[in-house]
Amino acid sequence: MLERVIVIDPDVMNGTPCFRGTRVPFKNLIDYLEGGHSLGEFLLQFPTVTREMAVQALEEAKDSLLARIA
Repeated sequence: MLERVIVIDPDVMNGTPCFRGTRVPFKNLIDYLEGGHSLGEFLLQFPTVTREMAVQALEEAKDSLLARIA
């Protein structure tokens, strides 16, 4: 199993869920997508996040949501 890409560390952004190894909150990705922006636009604005990280984060969020509602 892959290491989780979204982590919570009280010493990074006050425990806001962020992409591993960055200070980029996962919520930023969701906000970009909700605002009608593309994944590519998000990645241009946050170059420390790779496409693979973003896709894995969305998959983790999907899995978590499906587990909660199942």
